[in-house]
Amino acid sequence: MDIVEIGGRIATSPAGGPLFAVAERLLYNDTVREPVLRFIDRRLQANLDTNDQLPLALRKITRERKLMGLAMFDAVQKALKQKTLSPRVVHALLDIFVRTLLLPSSVNQPANAPFRKEFGCEPPWFLTISPGHACNLHCVGCYASAGPTAARLPWPVFDRIITEAKTLWGNRFFVISGGEPLAYRSDGKDLLDVVEKHSDCMFLMYTNGTLIDKEMAARLSRLGNLLPAISVEGMRERTDERRGAGTFDRILGAMANLREVGVPFGISVTATRFNGEEILSDEFLDFFFDQQAAVFGFLFHYMPIGRSFTLDLMPTPEQRMELWRRSWEVIEKRRILLIDFWNHGTLVQGCISAGREGGYLYIDWNGKVMPCVFAPYSAANIQDIYARGGTLNDVWEAPFFQAIREWQREYGYGQKEPLQEGNWLRPCPIRDHHRMFRELVDRYQPEPEDQAAREALEDKEYYKGLVAYGTDIGEYSQDIWEGKYLGQR
Repeated sequence: MDIVEIGGRIATSPAGGPLFAVAERLLYNDTVREPVLRFIDRRLQANLDTNDQLPLALRKITRERKLMGLAMFDAVQKALKQKTLSPRVVHALLDIFVRTLLLPSSVNQPANAPFRKEFGCEPPWFLTISPGHACNLHCVGCYASAGPTAARLPWPVFDRIITEAKTLWGNRFFVISGGEPLAYRSDGKDLLDVVEKHSDCMFLMYTNGTLIDKEMAARLSRLGNLLPAISVEGMRERTDERRGAGTFDRILGAMANLREVGVPFGISVTATRFNGEEILSDEFLDFFFDQQAAVFGFLFHYMPIGRSFTLDLMPTPEQRMELWRRSWEVIEKRRILLIDFWNHGTLVQGCISAGREGGYLYIDWNGKVMPCVFAPYSAANIQDIYARGGTLNDVWEAPFFQAIREWQREYGYGQKEPLQEGNWLRPCPIRDHHRMFRELVDRYQPEPEDQAAREALEDKEYYKGLVAYGTDIGEYSQDIWEGKYLGQR
């Protein structure tokens, strides 16, 4: 019996509730907690290289996954030691992540069973939802072209999406983006009303942070099931340059408010051609992860979509591979929980878009459903689906999404020996395989999310530039893929 099965039996037994309550109290007892965590830490480190019987590629990838697990463990240790985790947040993390997310689906998510029976696979693991387009900032190159607009999902639709994802797919994790999520209003309700209603779910929110005053931080602390990821572009100069003068100081104020009430938070960083060295420098990491006590970080690469899209801000193939190298150095040596949305395709077997198993779909403020936040072409509108009596399952079955999932399988996802089929250092359909992506767009005619997405389809230089980029990153990353992971060089 492994630890997951043991955990499942405990969580579903009559003693499960009291045991979790005891665990919560022990986490705040320094005398008990620290030696226990040190013991677990040593065991995790000793288990890093215990897969000698596996093929080289799987050995390398398994090690990377364990390194990420160690970084996650270290992030929790640090937050507990610094006392930036309130009891309510710890309760939510234990109850939702341990009880419902990390335990077997057969124990926790019976809602999955009808989906598996009908479609022969697992449903998406989560949804990303941008409930409102409004934002109090006007950042250069915003992927969503957000600003002072009233476009938003009506509250009943927003609420129904989450309810259906729970009942049809067994989802308990949701990512909220925007616009600025904290600017959302509908029917007299805001985002935190949604979070409070669905207290059996964990939410991750990408936010500019400027609306997190003391009152907002206190609400987040009382709820406990929403983790903010605050956007920065680097240090003060670069952040204010893109997001507006004074934004950096407002962000630091938000972080102080969250620390004070024990709400863990992370940072979200967009890598461009001009800030790659800064955002993974020791100075940057020391400041945000040590001084400001950020618990996690998400690294996104600039994508040429949205407001004033341009190929000139994209990291070059050389810079991208340097970000890959440096990110794993930071994870292993500094044990910082840092997730690179593109460069860490090995952790999730490539692209996670289009509703694949272990992946997600994206729904925007108009109800348009897209394969990914960064692929702004909609195969369905959830409001139209609901008006016709349909459900999220009807959205999932859209031919455009099915075609992307088929490409993902051909590229190696879910195969017993997938690593010869695709290069998971270049997993992105729209950026790394643009010719193929455009063929699917031409065949299935998804609706562009906005005018910028429509213009991109008509821009011949945009097409040529992204196709050339895909070729370049393929050639540049293939040497690393074949050498490090496949052992062929």
